[in-house]
Amino acid sequence: MSSACFVTHFANLPDPRTGHNCQHLLLEMLVIAFCAVVCGAEGWEDIKRFGVAKQDWLQARLGLRLPAGIPSEDTFRRLFARLDPESFGTCFRQWTDTFRQNVAGEVIALDGKTLRHSFDTTCQQNPLHLVSAWAVASGLVLGQVAVDDKSNEITAVPALLSLLDLRGCVVTTDAMRCQKAITTQIVGQGGDYVLALKGNHPHLCEDVALCLSRLEATPWPSRPVEKARQSDFGHGREEERRCLCLPLAEPDEQWQDIQAQWPGLRTLVKVERWRKLADKEAQEVAYFLSSLPGDAARLSRIIRQHWQIENRLHWVLDVVMDEDACRIRKDHAPQNFAVLRHMALNQLRQEPSKGSLKGKQKRAGWDNDFLLLVLQS
Repeated sequence: MSSACFVTHFANLPDPRTGHNCQHLLLEMLVIAFCAVVCGAEGWEDIKRFGVAKQDWLQARLGLRLPAGIPSEDTFRRLFARLDPESFGTCFRQWTDTFRQNVAGEVIALDGKTLRHSFDTTCQQNPLHLVSAWAVASGLVLGQVAVDDKSNEITAVPALLSLLDLRGCVVTTDAMRCQKAITTQIVGQGGDYVLALKGNHPHLCEDVALCLSRLEATPWPSRPVEKARQSDFGHGREEERRCLCLPLAEPDEQWQDIQAQWPGLRTLVKVERWRKLADKEAQEVAYFLSSLPGDAARLSRIIRQHWQIENRLHWVLDVVMDEDACRIRKDHAPQNFAVLRHMALNQLRQEPSKGSLKGKQKRAGWDNDFLLLVLQS
């Protein structure tokens, strides 16, 4: 983390405090909180203790002036409760873009996650639910949008997509977000999509399933199809995946009505999965709509990559950063602290040494030189 780069992107963040209450500089409080979360801080008291323990280092190595010393935990709590989450998230996205490498055809996975202990029964506040965008190749959180209590993810996803540069990227989602308006927006922003198709579009799903099943069962299908197969063995589990793709013409005589409703639709996809673990066996069939050409091997790989958002983001937030157990719940504080976690996770992933993220957090807390190395990655 270049201090100049950090200042450049967060310098214009509006300070929600009034003039006579600004004993501590906003940017310095952000730096302390960010560094503390990198080192494993899980709340305001942790951040304050980190600042006290590292005060000399913060002044000597990061150049913080700290005219009023280290802020108290209540000062951090009040600031992040009042800080505008949209402005904070915008600064985060702009900062992330400075070290994100543009990869042609990069997969951007979208998924939602609930912060389960962010509810507040006294003021009838539901748990915070965030929809996040995860860049698979870069291993970075690109952004997040909170779902309004009176709405759902279908309205939050377009807001998140509008904040991202989708040119040359492939957006993947689960069936909940498989919507015509979302495909229109993705194509309009220069991206492609691979969307899961299930019961929220029952007639279309039935038509796709029937068509692909008939083509698969026919020795000489009336239309050319693409097939791919992959097997994996490891950790006591055997898994086999088969992908069947039906490329569509533009327009396609049989599917042109559907193509008119789903902009950019070029391929129908069927994926069969067989999984064997110990004495248990499971089989699953899933269907997808895609704007990509009918390359079965590539589509199978993209569909599998989507689940990295669960394994490399949501699982890490829960297990490594203990997000679900966090009881921060006042005003905007839950959403802003979620942004701090995403910032810390991105920064830790940029550090190239081997080792778990939890191990890197501990090492950064113990070793000032390694913390500086993480911040400069």
